[in-house]
Amino acid sequence: MTPLAALAARRPIRPGFRVVPPERRRRRRVQLVWALLVMNVLTFFPDSRLLLPIPSALGRLIAQGSLPLALLLVLTVNRPLRVRPSVYAFLASLLVTEAVISSLRAEFLVGALYRSSRLLIFVLVLWMLSPWWTRRDLLLIRTHLMVLWAVIGTVVLGFLVAPGGAMVDDRLTGILWPIPATQVGHYAAMATGLTTVLWMAGLLRREIALVSVMVAIPVLLLTHTRTALIALLVGGIIAGLSLFTARARARRTFAIAIGVFSVGALTAGSAVTTWLARGQDTEQVAALTGRKLVWDAILAQPRTTFETLFGFGLSNKSFTGLPIDSNWLGTYYDVGLLGAAFNIAMLLFVFVGAWFTPQGPRRALALFIVAYCVVASFTETGLSEASPYLLELTLAASLVYPRPSREGI
Repeated sequence: MTPLAALAARRPIRPGFRVVPPERRRRRRVQLVWALLVMNVLTFFPDSRLLLPIPSALGRLIAQGSLPLALLLVLTVNRPLRVRPSVYAFLASLLVTEAVISSLRAEFLVGALYRSSRLLIFVLVLWMLSPWWTRRDLLLIRTHLMVLWAVIGTVVLGFLVAPGGAMVDDRLTGILWPIPATQVGHYAAMATGLTTVLWMAGLLRREIALVSVMVAIPVLLLTHTRTALIALLVGGIIAGLSLFTARARARRTFAIAIGVFSVGALTAGSAVTTWLARGQDTEQVAALTGRKLVWDAILAQPRTTFETLFGFGLSNKSFTGLPIDSNWLGTYYDVGLLGAAFNIAMLLFVFVGAWFTPQGPRRALALFIVAYCVVASFTETGLSEASPYLLELTLAASLVYPRPSREGI
């Protein structure tokens, strides 16, 4: 022991002063890095109705500045710099490389290169968080769930304070921070699914799980987001089946769900139909609320061979001013067939990895997330850009990563 260390060891600790162990400090910084990544994908929409007006420049600075701050913070906690080899992260890096190549020829060069650099930093931070992928306490999953609860809490608080302002076209939105109804629905569905799977696996107390679900499900229903609800049901069923033979809680949950579904189908069938229709007629529903017109126009657009393979560069996922609202058409438009192939490879890798992961909570959580992302990808974008979907797919990839016998972190 050096003289300085011996002096520090003999130094009395003042009453009331709490020494935080180094491991706990590192864990907290990792959690803060993840929270900053989530904050970065909470896009600021300047034209949204807010309870307390936030200047557009300030809102964008908070959202977009979270990413470089996360990079600086992860560099302080990952010392010496090391990463785990990962096929998933390698595929994500190939997607970044392809996005940069396509953006160099984009019509709006500055915007495309900015989005590419944002994706590059985003994936770089995910790489540097890889040493924490295999923790036994599921640190990243629990952190993500806590951040989702915080986001949903802001939406609920805004609704309680100003219900008229929070309901836009009869759909619940965030008014403390501008969060569209579709994103609110996504966060509520993901929080519900993760909470339920953790409870079925015996990793979450019943009281906490019950309160979380009882808050998140009404929020989801108030958003009238059909994609999130369907993805939640599909992902929940697949995750539950993976735990069915191992956990009595999973079997009880399935029995209760079947009973509730049967009673609901008999007593509230018309209400469910009205909720799903969302005030639209048959023709609007068949056209997927106008999405089909945009999708047909993208497929009919003339392209060179380069544009077919590499796309037109990263955009704001709109076509002639209209949202694309499809990960596969949006990816094809931005980064071409190669980008779509990388997306498919990332999803397949996680699914196959989950298939060969031993039965348990890690497998069930990974199956829920990847199933959710697959279902949502048909009417939502995000797997080819810095977004909640790419962040959550990374969580699923971390769950199927083989755990070493001894963990250094």
